[in-house]
Amino acid sequence: MAKKKYYVVWDGKQTGVFASWKECEQQIKGFEGAKYKSFPNKELAEKAFQGNYFDFVGKDFSKKEIPKEVRILIGNPIQNSLSVDAACSGNPGVLEYRGVDTKSGIELFRLGPFPHGTVNIGEFLALVHGLAYLKQKNSKFPVYSDSKIAIKWVKQKKINTKLERKQINRNLFQLVDRAIKWLQNNSYETEILKWETAAWGEIPADFGRK
Repeated sequence: MAKKKYYVVWDGKQTGVFASWKECEQQIKGFEGAKYKSFPNKELAEKAFQGNYFDFVGKDFSKKEIPKEVRILIGNPIQNSLSVDAACSGNPGVLEYRGVDTKSGIELFRLGPFPHGTVNIGEFLALVHGLAYLKQKNSKFPVYSDSKIAIKWVKQKKINTKLERKQINRNLFQLVDRAIKWLQNNSYETEILKWETAAWGEIPADFGRK
């Protein structure tokens, strides 16, 4: 199955980011001097659209590393923020998660190890813990996570995992249930931000075990 691509049209009948080649082709067909290019994901395409076509033409964006031109558009992470991450030895395996001050790297909370967990569950728990921590502190800091899945689960207020509940991970799933209940019963103003690993390196909360 072909990977999903997004298309940027800088000059065409309409400009913008398009989710399919068919939509893109409608904007460039018959348009003299049309300027367009495909990108491997929506985030990168949206950043590229803010820039200049000539900074991107002829360059390979299929690699993980984000080119200099896009790094400039992305900018730098907000230093006054909380960063969260998880580590899991095996899949499933021994899991732990933590949150650190992005600027100083000082560890603010850490839980685990939990047997028979997954990194996605750890990332989810870390993010919810971060939200609860910042709310308790009345902090206006945003929170960074490098996990799209965890961010999605938090916004949906539920998880989608194939990990089975067993006696060995009973305590872990109790935390998951508590986190979901917290999301359902609490509102928060904290901004959840995606950590751009390719542009900034590993998130400060990373356990350094890769």
